[in-house]
Amino acid sequence: MTDSQRFFATCPRGLEHALADELSGLDAREVKPVDGGVRFAGEFELCYAVNLGSRIASRVLWQVGAGAYRTENDIYETARALSWREWFGPERTIRVGTSAIRSPLKSIDFVTLRVKDAVCDSLRAATGRRPDVDTHAPDVRIQTFLTATDFTIYIDTSGEPLFKRGYRTAAGVAPLRENLAAGILRLSGWQPGVPLLDPMCGSGTFLTEAALIASNIAPGSRRDFGFEKLVLFKPKVWDALLVRTKEKEKILLKINIYGSDRYGDAIKLARANLVVIGAEAGVALKQANVLEMPAPAPAGIIVTNPPYGVRLDEQQELAVFYPKLGDALKKNYAGWTAYILSADMTLAKLIGLKASKRTPLFNGALDCRLFEYRVVAGGMRRVKPERPAE
Repeated sequence: MTDSQRFFATCPRGLEHALADELSGLDAREVKPVDGGVRFAGEFELCYAVNLGSRIASRVLWQVGAGAYRTENDIYETARALSWREWFGPERTIRVGTSAIRSPLKSIDFVTLRVKDAVCDSLRAATGRRPDVDTHAPDVRIQTFLTATDFTIYIDTSGEPLFKRGYRTAAGVAPLRENLAAGILRLSGWQPGVPLLDPMCGSGTFLTEAALIASNIAPGSRRDFGFEKLVLFKPKVWDALLVRTKEKEKILLKINIYGSDRYGDAIKLARANLVVIGAEAGVALKQANVLEMPAPAPAGIIVTNPPYGVRLDEQQELAVFYPKLGDALKKNYAGWTAYILSADMTLAKLIGLKASKRTPLFNGALDCRLFEYRVVAGGMRRVKPERPAE
């Protein structure tokens, strides 16, 4: 299959342009960011490289059908006519999902049912057998997307979402998704060699993603993908790509990445995740309170996802903590640039620093902001200039 194919890579909202830049670097063509992801084109085997190498994408969807519709039957007829047997056989289990924006149809679940029927009816006509449905761990995931007048049918080439890198041994409470962490690192402009600190690291997602980047380890090199279950899959091409990717990995003993947390259990989780990727020796971890910890270098970048309050008592604690955090940054981290992700919008009011940028992002369903603070000693508030003497 050498003709140009259409793909759609989903990502956390707010990272569409960062993902578009990344995909261009992976030799994708016709790259176009839209809400929730990026459209792009290339030969089918491009999905191997994107699944393996994209640090920001959530899924890579391959477009196999599209059309206009007025009823569910219009969608069924188009889906029924697609060449499903050329892509997978009835021995594969399937799962069908549907999402929609402003669709006039009353039941999205009924659309899902009709697409599932279309796939099964097509395969039964071609082979005499229907595939089984597996809603938990299917071999092939099929996704239908509806607008007000049109629909698109995709096969998911990723399988499990791409933020599941395969290195996480354990996670803390409400862990940061790996592709969001990688996207924030890209938004920060951080490059390997520049000191990087997460002073409230939890299970170490920022640290591990940064270590993967510094070591040039592909984020998908430790997991399987949905495209491996398709008839089109070429094992020799995939194996050759894996070999080339592995040859580019670096073993770094010191990479100027630092992490701390006030809780020892969190440090243990972070270290365990770093051990899996072989970067435990290159990342400096210690148990410490961010309010008391000195900077590990004269300048650098801070990325962190501090706690946010759900219960009233937590909100009261954070109302005390945020001003202290701002004071600690001014006192100990002048010359650094801090990127603080928070779903707690009171942080901006209480921290006592002037944000130079606020980027809307989503961590799963959580509406967040990435606040950029260029830290200088003594505070960020503007001082009114004195009037010149008359």
